[in-house]
Amino acid sequence: MLSTSRYLRSAADSSSITPCPGKKVIEAQNWVDFLPRDVSLKIMKKVGIIEILNTIPVVCHSWHKISKDPELWRYIDMENLDIENLVRLRPTDCDLVEMTKSAIDRSCGQLIDLKIASFGCDDLLMHLSNRKNQLRSLRLVACWDISDEGLSEAVKKLSSLEELHIYYGNITDEGLELVGRHCPGLRSLTFNQQGMFSRDESKSGNDEAFAIARSMPELCHLSLFGNQMSNNGLQAILDSCPHLESLDLRQCFKVDLGDFELSKRCSSIKGLRSLHDSTDDYEYDSSIFNFDFYI
Repeated sequence: MLSTSRYLRSAADSSSITPCPGKKVIEAQNWVDFLPRDVSLKIMKKVGIIEILNTIPVVCHSWHKISKDPELWRYIDMENLDIENLVRLRPTDCDLVEMTKSAIDRSCGQLIDLKIASFGCDDLLMHLSNRKNQLRSLRLVACWDISDEGLSEAVKKLSSLEELHIYYGNITDEGLELVGRHCPGLRSLTFNQQGMFSRDESKSGNDEAFAIARSMPELCHLSLFGNQMSNNGLQAILDSCPHLESLDLRQCFKVDLGDFELSKRCSSIKGLRSLHDSTDDYEYDSSIFNFDFYI
């Protein structure tokens, strides 16, 4: 059986289907044209962004029109792309940026959830912020070309943001604090880095924790996997974010939960993931970088 993606390409490439004897030839495109609009939308929602942008529009006239329906573009996932399509099209980072811009434009202000991986850049964020939308969730994975300045400028026009998830990258405490200042409704923050172990106490860093404490008092969910904060940073977060329902401290090796009072406060958080809790369910590389090995 053909996969959905292969079927769509087959339909796009075929000019007709073979009829039974005595039956009139029906063009494949016309057959798809007769599908109810809601059925066509359901089919399109099951295929990837690349297919909707590149294959769907050439299947038939009605699908070309439906592919521009803003309802299709409320959730844009450019992180979990179809490997088959990536191999077939061999898109460059520039191509992926332009595809994402096109998808954002098609949302016509209805975009509420955007996921980007690796190719994300300041220019793409500015394009996003310059299109009026009600974005509530933004996920950036290994977007090394996104800077504090780029993120800070973008969030000035993304005040409806409720969730920000950053995995790796170059964002620092400066970017985080400006996110908090411009997005007062932020309820969920992920700021995960590679776990790093070092006995050198000078490698502790509380700048990010202090920035969160200063600017994000309404947080309910916070993940700081692999952060280098110490007890002082954690204490500041607990003092300033009284609504925390979940807190991920895995691989935060500079935190010492042997401190009774601090441990007690953390244990009162229902969704606590402690320093040495299992990382089996972590979706990215959870290997630990041993800094002491390199000095």
